[in-house]
Amino acid sequence: MSYPSYEKQYHHDVMIGDKTIKFTIGKFSEQVDAAVLAQCGDTVVHTTVALGRPVNLDYFPLSVEFEEKLYSSGIIKGSRWVKREGRPTDDAILRARVIDRTMRPLFPEGIKNEVQIINTVLSYDGENEPDMIALLATGLALQISSIPFDGPVAGARLALANDGATEQFVFNPLKSELKENNLDLIVSASKSSIVMVEAGANEIEESIVVDALIKAQEELSRVCDEIEKIAQEIGKEKATLVEAIDPEEQAFVDQLKSAINQEYGSEIHQVVIKRAHLEDPNLPELVESIVAKKMENAQEGEREITADLVNKLIFQLEKDEARRMILEDGQRPDGRKADEIRQIWTEVDVLPRAHGSAMFKRGSTQALTVVTLADPSLGQTIEDITGERVQHYMHHYNMPPYASGEAGRVGYPKRREIGHGALAERALRPMLPSQEDFPYAIRVVSEIMSSNGSTSQASVCGSTLSLMAAGVPLKRPVSGIAMGLMTDGQGKYVILSDIQGLEDHVGDMDFKVAGSEQGITAIQMDIKLKGIDKDILVKALSQAKNGRMHILQEMLKSINQPRQQISQFAPKVAQLVIPADKIGSVIGSGGSVIKDIIEKTGAEVNVVEDKEKKQGIVNVSSPDQQAIDQALKMIDSLVREVAVGDEFLGKVTRVESYGAFLEYLPGREGLLHVSNMSTDFIRDAHDKVKLDDELTVRIKEIGLDGKVALTALSPEQEAQQKQARFNSGNNGNGGNRYADRNRHHRPSNRPDYHSRKRSID
Repeated sequence: MSYPSYEKQYHHDVMIGDKTIKFTIGKFSEQVDAAVLAQCGDTVVHTTVALGRPVNLDYFPLSVEFEEKLYSSGIIKGSRWVKREGRPTDDAILRARVIDRTMRPLFPEGIKNEVQIINTVLSYDGENEPDMIALLATGLALQISSIPFDGPVAGARLALANDGATEQFVFNPLKSELKENNLDLIVSASKSSIVMVEAGANEIEESIVVDALIKAQEELSRVCDEIEKIAQEIGKEKATLVEAIDPEEQAFVDQLKSAINQEYGSEIHQVVIKRAHLEDPNLPELVESIVAKKMENAQEGEREITADLVNKLIFQLEKDEARRMILEDGQRPDGRKADEIRQIWTEVDVLPRAHGSAMFKRGSTQALTVVTLADPSLGQTIEDITGERVQHYMHHYNMPPYASGEAGRVGYPKRREIGHGALAERALRPMLPSQEDFPYAIRVVSEIMSSNGSTSQASVCGSTLSLMAAGVPLKRPVSGIAMGLMTDGQGKYVILSDIQGLEDHVGDMDFKVAGSEQGITAIQMDIKLKGIDKDILVKALSQAKNGRMHILQEMLKSINQPRQQISQFAPKVAQLVIPADKIGSVIGSGGSVIKDIIEKTGAEVNVVEDKEKKQGIVNVSSPDQQAIDQALKMIDSLVREVAVGDEFLGKVTRVESYGAFLEYLPGREGLLHVSNMSTDFIRDAHDKVKLDDELTVRIKEIGLDGKVALTALSPEQEAQQKQARFNSGNNGNGGNRYADRNRHHRPSNRPDYHSRKRSID
């Protein structure tokens, strides 16, 4: 059944926590298979699900997009030449991946039709995040569509309101609530099980994570009930996209599979072991042998056995054998125990000119990580629906084809590479120093040299080493591990530490955990099961912590703390915080002052305004420390708050008969009156000083208008001068040199006595 036409739109509100999500169906995009308009606050997301034509591929052709329209938050692109939205930001790609990872496992195997999901942010209020609205809308759209889908499924973000108590979890927190939060957890779940987890945290305890997952499952199960009700009311009839298997054909395949397993079980066992050790199992020879023997013994009229069919069956038997070895024999394919970590080898300073570099090798997984430090002005400027911001820490991940021993395309990073880089970045971010403590732009690149399981966590470990080698003052080192799970569906299970590629492929869970010795900093979990209970989660996290601590101890054998100094090849950066009203003084008209500082010192100088803190941040960088010191001194003189009594070496810039003007700080002048030049009488300042003379002066007075009076007299000389004037006044001697000087050079605002007398007369 199709959902109502435009004139009869369908509306339904769903509560998640204390937030109301408003769904509207039938308003937009009536030609697509399913379309949902979802709104929370003033954030609106339009989600469409399109069913395309069948294509001849050996994988499910699903594509998920997340489009952020700048008009949604009233922004026009900052580029002078390009105003149209361009390629998606990394954040948009990561949001699309969260939706993809949630939905993909719930489609039945065998769908060959293209399926495209597009989430478009039409309105953004700056508080209600569109990714969770899109995740919910996608789950609803697939449930009411004609596409077979093992839903319902829902998702939400959880945060900790205060100290991490269970009752203080907040669902779909506002953006402002996330700023000072220690947990950013995204959970997708069906009615009975968790499907996907993504989290960044600030050293959160394992018990809190378990409580959050259970709380999320309870809330999302209720939301799934709501989605199911909507689908019952307006959902379309599901199409038949998977071809039904002929019973006779299935019986033939099952019989052949059983026969191969009985006759070649030992050979398949060896294939699994060889794959675990990355050895060539020489499958073509085995397949050829099986085909030849079966066809030789085949009776007339029996179906032909092809190499393709045997290949597929051996692939299934490999998976079955690997699971049997782990669950029944208690033996992993590479010979390890369930909680045993592969051998680890680390090395720092691998590259001589890099600012920091390290190699992390665990088994056959090998990651080379490289750190580059730069002036903060070289941070990445990101423009999206939230506005423009600068990111000073960037983590990039590359996995070239040779990492898995293959030949393939080399070019722009795929979504998987962007996702793995973001996971490593999330794991390390809480441990990085602030810009005030370490004013650098930091770029970390993880080059995967060899891949056999959990390259993202190898990137976390290697990046920790390279950052410490680069002299970045991490709060604490971080390590990461990938956990696996094997179950028989009847209560028996085995949790695996440090899974390799084969175990990842045949297992029921891929659970990546990163953190310091004090707690978790990042989680990524994909589950293939219909349900996972609390005991498994608790044990998996506990076993993961033990594994992380073992890996961390092995890492610290190469370097156990951040170096005290950065590389000689890295630029030196100093930072100065100035009041916001002093930014103009440093920059100058048309940038004249800052250009002069750069020209005179040779250092790079950049000024950034922090509007939230109402201050300016001045970054000065140069390979030469003297250049930095000179530039800082010049900047400090521009913004320094002077007080009466401060002493300076000033330079004469102008001379008048009544005094001289001195530049006592760059761009700041004061008047040195003739009366303050010497204890001796000076009739004309030209007799005492000339242009470009340098004099030691003190600030004598600062007027309400900001004008500064200078003096060249010492405090003792000023006291003597004051006493002499006092004495001369008591003696009635108006003709002494001090009184005479004051008469000529200190014009009074009082009317002249004789003039006043004449006017009276």
